[in-house]
Amino acid sequence: MRALAAGIGVVFLSPLLLAGTAMMLASSADAVQSNGSFSSCLTDIDTDKVTEQVTKILDGASGKSVHVEGLDLPAEQVPNAQTIVATGLSLDVPTKGQIVALATAMQESRLRNLGYGDRDSLGLFQQRPSQGWGSAQQIRDPVYASEQFYKHLLKVSGWQQMTVTQAAQAVQKSGLPDAYAQWENLATALQDAIAKTFPGDDADGVDAGQGKQPSTGTAGCAPGQDGSGFGRIPEGSVPKGYAIPKDADPKARKAIEWAMHQLGTLYQWGGSCTNSHGPDPMGRCDCSSLMQQAYAHAGVTLTRTTYTQVDEGMAVSATNLNPGDLIFSRGSAARPEHVGMYLGEGLVIEAPRTTKPVRITPIKDWTILAARRVI
Repeated sequence: MRALAAGIGVVFLSPLLLAGTAMMLASSADAVQSNGSFSSCLTDIDTDKVTEQVTKILDGASGKSVHVEGLDLPAEQVPNAQTIVATGLSLDVPTKGQIVALATAMQESRLRNLGYGDRDSLGLFQQRPSQGWGSAQQIRDPVYASEQFYKHLLKVSGWQQMTVTQAAQAVQKSGLPDAYAQWENLATALQDAIAKTFPGDDADGVDAGQGKQPSTGTAGCAPGQDGSGFGRIPEGSVPKGYAIPKDADPKARKAIEWAMHQLGTLYQWGGSCTNSHGPDPMGRCDCSSLMQQAYAHAGVTLTRTTYTQVDEGMAVSATNLNPGDLIFSRGSAARPEHVGMYLGEGLVIEAPRTTKPVRITPIKDWTILAARRVI
């Protein structure tokens, strides 16, 4: 998974010393403090308890029965934390960098995607359009904001040898340079809990730039079954040895079988997927119409777009996928831009993008932002 940055599309930058004060961000700590501040360090963090509560949120719990010390709106804050971690993983940012990003967002916005702040500060990291961080619309996109934070962090010479608060301050240039320290323990627990939910992520592996260890597990699969065992999968083909799991739900089986009959047909943005083998390009499939039509043939009605399908059925954890579950990537957890169907055995079927055919890919190549069970 760590090799996959396609859904994010950001060039990985070598660590360089930040020159001058260009692109620096004024802190919105005063604005955030007006909404309540945390005055002492969260030192007694029960990581197992945090993992339990975070998993509940990611599995679709409302947040009313969830309690994470330091998070007053977990149903809103945990998905934002998930986006920050997912973006870091897709960019091969070391674990410490993800912790720095989480601690920064906790201090700057309390992990809320704010539409206000000090002067023109906005979003999770309170980045400022006037300081070159992007347009207001871009900064309010949690994936974009996370990418920008990581880009700037990775330019800081020696950031991995700094404390979390020093690294955060090197990027943010806050008027309260020591404020980030109070969030380090909670940020560490959140990163650990969320990273475990991503398929193929080796949460205990070595950091980027120091070599990588092979993945030993994936969502919904026995250890090692992250799809890599099938080797290179020619586009439009069924991997040798794959069969729909015998215990798959009958409706999921029908949806999978129908989707697999579309293998090799070219992607068409906006295509209805009602005649993917026919001469009319608009009868071909895009990612969401493939899901819609596959389940229509199984007697299950889905809405048309990725943006709405992410609200279909019930949320499930990426570590507990069943054949037929929809998985979402690119964009953000609340507004993903791509969807595929989990096939079991560590494989996903998708209509990827223009010029590419409907194909099967290993789940290790996916950065999963959300997953839904629609049967």
